[in-house]
Amino acid sequence: MEAGLREKIEFALDTIRPYLEADGGNVRIVELTDDFVLKLELVGNCGSCPMSSMTLKAGVEEAIKRAIPEIVRVEAVNLTMA
Repeated sequence: MEAGLREKIEFALDTIRPYLEADGGNVRIVELTDDFVLKLELVGNCGSCPMSSMTLKAGVEEAIKRAIPEIVRVEAVNLTMA
């Protein structure tokens, strides 16, 4: 992943991190695939929270796509559906 794109992603994530951290969680970039799917790891409470899938779609993915429209999808590598 090119450095400029990683910085844009981190900047976008920083806009929502305070909300995640308030609930004891966070996200970490795992990879950006060649077809622009961003893979994230949900850490802390985000990894086990039943609301994580909603947080990922409504919060994280929305913030990322707004900042970097070329990203087509955001996935959590460790999200298990309850």
